[in-house]
Amino acid sequence: MKRAAIYVRVSTVDQNLETQLLDVRLMASQRGLEIVCEYRDRVSGAKARRPGLDEMMRDARRGKFDVVLVWASDRLARSVVHFLQVLDELNHLSIEFVSFREQIDTGAALGRAIVVIVGAIAELERALIVERVRSGMRRAKLEGQRIGRRPLDLDREAILSERQRGQSLGQLARTYRVSRTTIHRVLHEHAPTSQEQVA
Repeated sequence: MKRAAIYVRVSTVDQNLETQLLDVRLMASQRGLEIVCEYRDRVSGAKARRPGLDEMMRDARRGKFDVVLVWASDRLARSVVHFLQVLDELNHLSIEFVSFREQIDTGAALGRAIVVIVGAIAELERALIVERVRSGMRRAKLEGQRIGRRPLDLDREAILSERQRGQSLGQLARTYRVSRTTIHRVLHEHAPTSQEQVA
């Protein structure tokens, strides 16, 4: 018998989770599934923070169930892109997805075809995001903007002098409000030679 997890969500306190649960539990019974976990959220559809969904995905990665049952696809994710990401991850974890309202079942032939399409769309979305980031960085460089962290403006000579007077790395780090690693790097930077100073 396959182990099933149920996920339900309502967006306002006026809506009743039990309505969704009754339908999904009945569907599980008709399919001969053993319900091992139920996850619930009472949040707006657009909100990113969903404790119930986050817990479900953590348990999915631990292999606690084989099937995810939802009342409707739009209950699962906050956006189309998020839905594709969740469905793609469930597929990679070999977990089936079943929606009561849309009658989507990734354990069936048509459902598996949907997963292939979803996977392709999710991959395309990831590629587009990477390309947008790269394009933005190229544009910023052309406009003369710095990419990455600004260089730290530290007085190397002062740090060297204080270090020679017995200051520890930790004390120097606190004084200059940087990490010990940064102080260590500054102390061991290439010191200019006399020829370079003349030049």
